[in-house]
Amino acid sequence: MTMGSALQMALMAILPLSVLAYMIARRRAGADNARGTEFHSPLVYYGWYSCLWVALPSMGLFVLAGLLHLLHIVTVPGPVLAGGGVALAALGLVWSQRAIGRDFRAIHRVEGAVRWALIGASCISILITIGIVVSVVFEAMQFFRLVNLWDFLTGTKWSPETAFLISTGRADGNVATPEFGSLPLFAGTFYITAVAMLVAVPMGLFAAVYMAEYASKRVRRIAKPALEILAGIPTVVYGFFAAITVSPLIVHLAEAVGLEAEYTNALAPGLVMGVMIIPLVSSLSDDVINAVPQAMREGSYALGATTSETIRKVVLPAALPGVVSAVLLAVSRAVGETMIVVMAAGLMPNLTWNPLKSMTTVTVSIVDSLTGDQAFDSPQTLSAFGLGLVLLVLTLVLNVVSLVVIRKFREQYE
Repeated sequence: MTMGSALQMALMAILPLSVLAYMIARRRAGADNARGTEFHSPLVYYGWYSCLWVALPSMGLFVLAGLLHLLHIVTVPGPVLAGGGVALAALGLVWSQRAIGRDFRAIHRVEGAVRWALIGASCISILITIGIVVSVVFEAMQFFRLVNLWDFLTGTKWSPETAFLISTGRADGNVATPEFGSLPLFAGTFYITAVAMLVAVPMGLFAAVYMAEYASKRVRRIAKPALEILAGIPTVVYGFFAAITVSPLIVHLAEAVGLEAEYTNALAPGLVMGVMIIPLVSSLSDDVINAVPQAMREGSYALGATTSETIRKVVLPAALPGVVSAVLLAVSRAVGETMIVVMAAGLMPNLTWNPLKSMTTVTVSIVDSLTGDQAFDSPQTLSAFGLGLVLLVLTLVLNVVSLVVIRKFREQYE
C-alpha cells in the first residue's frame, strides 16, 4: 500500500468520524439542555469543539509526516501513518465527549481555534512570499556572477540566444557574443503599461463615477455586470483581437496620415490591454466611491454645491486612497501580462519612443528564456531570474512611493 492510498483511506475514515463527533456532541448537549441544564455556550459550539478534536490532531500528524518526507529526514510508512491518524481521531472523539458539560466554555475554545487558524493562514501567505523572494534572489545571484549588474541594468541590447552555444562549447568564430542589456525590455514594459493606463484609468474611473453617482438602479444593475464581462474574457482572446483587428487597423490609419507602422507594434497591445483592465479599475473604484458616507454628499449639497462639484471636491478626495489602490492593481496586472504582448507586439526588444514600432516586455522575455532545450544553469535561462528580481524591486519601490503619497494626502484631507 502506497502512502497516497493510505492517506486517502485515512481521510475517508476521519471525515465520517468528524461528522459523527459533531452530531453526538450536539445531540448530547441538546438533550441535557432539554432536561433543564443550562450550558455556558450555544449548543452548536459543543459540536464544533468535538469535530475539531477529531480532525485537527490527525491532520497535524499528516502535515508533520509530509514535512519530514519533503526534508528527507524520515519517511513514515503509509499504513502506519493511516493507522496513527485514525487512532488520533478516535482518541479525540473520546476526549472531546468527556469534556462536554454545563460549565465548559466551548465557545472560547472554538473561537480560539479559529483565531489560530487565521493566524496560521496569514503566516503561510507571508512565508510563501518570503520563499518566492528568496528563490528569485538566489537564482539571480548566480546570473549576476556571470553578467555584470551595471551592464545588465544600463545595456541597450538584449540578445542572449548565443549564450547556450558558448556555455556548451559548441560556438565557432562566427557566433556573436551574447548581450544582456535589459533596458529595452523594461522600457517596453513600462511603455506598453503606460499606454494601457491611459486607456484604463480615465474610462474605468469615469464609468465608476457614472454608476455610483448618476446611474439609476436599473441602469447600474445592467451596466455593471456587462462591464465586468470584459474581465472574464481570456487573455488569449484579447491577443487574437489585438493581432488580427487592432494592429492592422493601426497600420492602415498610420498609412492614411503618412506614417509607417509595423504590424507588431506597441500601440495595439497597449490599447487592448487597457480595455481588458477597465473592469478592474471601474469595479474597485465604484466600491470605494459607494463607501464614502452619504452624509458628506448631503453636507456638500446643503452648502449649495452641484453634483459635479460634490464629486470633484468631496467624493473623489475621500475615495482617492482606494482609487489609487485600484490603479496600482491595474498597473500590476498590465506589467504582468504576457499573452497579448506576445501575439501583438512580438519578441523584438527595441529601445524606441515610437509606439508604432515593435517592442517586447520583461515577462515575455522571462517566458522566452525559460522555454526551450537550454540548460537550466545557462546564462540565458538564469537571465529570467535577473529580470524577475529587478522587476520585483521596481514594483516594490512603486508601491512604497504610492503608499507614502496616499498617507500624506489622507493626513492632509483629514
